[in-house]
Amino acid sequence: MKNVCCNLFVYSRLFKALTILLFLTAFANARATIFNYQAILDGPSESPPNSSPATGFATVNYDSTLHTLALNMSWSGLTGPTTASHIHAATTSPGTGTAGVATTTPYFAGFPIGVTSGTYANTLDLTLASSWNGSYITANGGTTAGAEAALAPAMASDRAYLNIHSQTFPGGEIRGFLQPVPEPSSMALLLLGASALVWKVRRARKG
Repeated sequence: MKNVCCNLFVYSRLFKALTILLFLTAFANARATIFNYQAILDGPSESPPNSSPATGFATVNYDSTLHTLALNMSWSGLTGPTTASHIHAATTSPGTGTAGVATTTPYFAGFPIGVTSGTYANTLDLTLASSWNGSYITANGGTTAGAEAALAPAMASDRAYLNIHSQTFPGGEIRGFLQPVPEPSSMALLLLGASALVWKVRRARKG
């Protein structure tokens, strides 16, 4: 009976600690205006999958206050020269499927065409129609604000992907779904919470 009571006490304290941790994390995220995403691009992640040996990596930082999208990409090993690159959204299911192009077609402004490896960095002003695919704007209320309001939750819910097209694979040689990157403050809170839980368990066992 004593062990049961002790376990209930420990579980109660752990539940309270977890509740506080989740609240603090939610509060920190609610204040954030910059949302960081990353994507690992490869052939097997395309739809349909392909056997391209090429790989790529991209970071996408969305600022909901300044209404910008900062892109940084690198890739190598494409089997054909580049022809296009953009962000697609939103797929029906997270992490799978296909969707129409959301950003500028056929490729981001200044994106290197005709190469098999390279890098790219640019910041899109989401208030400008030139940063978007015209049909994506039309499908989302006819304004850039509507397009942004549609893309933001697509990225946050794993339903947006970035890909690179080549002459060998016109439909896309490599792609990757955008995955959220925890902000440093949230990671610090999680580590702090984990340390607190370990300390509480050890203390309860000693008691």
